[in-house]
Amino acid sequence: MKKKLSDGDVRVIKISRDALFEFIREKFIDDQDAFFDVDSSTVTSHFDMDTESGQFICCVHKTENENGEVINFSNDIDLHKLLGTLPDTTDTLFDTDRYKDYTKEELIELSKG
Repeated sequence: MKKKLSDGDVRVIKISRDALFEFIREKFIDDQDAFFDVDSSTVTSHFDMDTESGQFICCVHKTENENGEVINFSNDIDLHKLLGTLPDTTDTLFDTDRYKDYTKEELIELSKG
């Protein structure tokens, strides 16, 4: 049930950086099918955020191969470093061309830079 707001009241939500990161992370999980054009049940997500610069990165990859074996995300991919080396993939999440595909090898190389 929605609570009514009185004429003279202002309802406020103020959250910390950690809560903001949590919100963004959960929104990406909830909408990864739309953001990444994937079936959510077939992918695994990985995230990082630089709270100083305000940059956020989210990657998805297939969870399993055709044989049902788990596909691991490489430990050599450093999302925090990628925040500094990768260019933004979009100016807005509402654009149809908002993501870019990379190979794991490309991301490993970019993680070194």
